[in-house]
Amino acid sequence: MEVFDVGDTEVLIVHSPGQEIRAFDPTCPHQEFSLADGELENCVLTCSAHLWQFNVLTGDGVNPTGTSLISYPIKIEGESILVALPEREKNLRRLFHVKCSREPLCRTSN
Repeated sequence: MEVFDVGDTEVLIVHSPGQEIRAFDPTCPHQEFSLADGELENCVLTCSAHLWQFNVLTGDGVNPTGTSLISYPIKIEGESILVALPEREKNLRRLFHVKCSREPLCRTSN
């Protein structure tokens, strides 16, 4: 997993082996700590600050339940990931390019 600056917005890109690439706001909804320093294991991302956990396939809270990450729609074109971000002043969406490789951006722990 890796955080990219997309315009003026940070985006957390997660690619678990054998799974689709996902894009999220990199901020934990608990107390707004960065998830970039979290640990990813078996498709569960654990926030390093207070150990909240999220399923990176859905963005849903695992511990605790009833919460979720903000997710962004993506589209893969060649070696680029297109990330759709909401515009702050309009209800339109725009696409930004994030360079990606064919290798997973994160690996699960063994």
